[in-house]
Amino acid sequence: MKRQLPTELIYQIAALVLALIVVHLLYITVVRPNAQAVIELRAEQAAAGERVDEQQSIYVMLKDFEQESCFVLMLWAVAIMGYKGRSALRERRLFAEDIIKVADGLSILPEDAREYARPIQALPATVRERLLPRALLSALQRFASTRNVQDVAVAVKAVCDTESDRLDSELAMVRYIAWAIPSIGFIGTVRGISQALGQAYKAVEGDIAGVTANLGVAFNSTFIALVISIVIMFLMHQLQLIQERLALDVQTYCDQRLMSHLQVRGQ
Repeated sequence: MKRQLPTELIYQIAALVLALIVVHLLYITVVRPNAQAVIELRAEQAAAGERVDEQQSIYVMLKDFEQESCFVLMLWAVAIMGYKGRSALRERRLFAEDIIKVADGLSILPEDAREYARPIQALPATVRERLLPRALLSALQRFASTRNVQDVAVAVKAVCDTESDRLDSELAMVRYIAWAIPSIGFIGTVRGISQALGQAYKAVEGDIAGVTANLGVAFNSTFIALVISIVIMFLMHQLQLIQERLALDVQTYCDQRLMSHLQVRGQ
């Protein structure tokens, strides 16, 4: 675990920097030039007395700094969840491997527990630190020391519950991002409304272009932020589902492949 934390931290920092670069490049090369072109075209149409194209432009909706910040945070959250989802799927691959070899009908006595634990202890450190090997090793060690099958079940459940709590706590940053995105959208709303109120004197004189433009900033930032927040929350709940199923499947694996073979002499 100690070697994983710096790696994950470096990954998160690199993902944030990459998201900033990619999103900003898209904005300065695609979004803002196209939005400016649409705005200038509408201004020319209004000045010439022609009918202004009122069709909503996606570039105009996305052009402001609040929407850019929301997309940066969205990509960062997706990168973090992708890392954790990949780790969970890597954990699940161990189910297909024969980590503990117990033939059908064979019983494991407390005296045999250490012998079955040795292959698990011989696994590479990166594999041994995963949930399934840790649960199996904890079960065998508890059986050897207590000679009680019920204690083994308690030990496996404790390991899985602790892992579930750890995985849940590591989603704190994603939860913060899911909260921050609507908040940034609300900041854009406040900014747009305040600027619209600053242009109110022009609206009284008959020039409502400034007021409508700033109100567009207010509503567009909220709309984009809420849509992104919905996507982030959906992905986060899917990741939580994968992690919770992993803990439950490990308990089931230990019950079927190990605990069903445990036996104490005289029972």
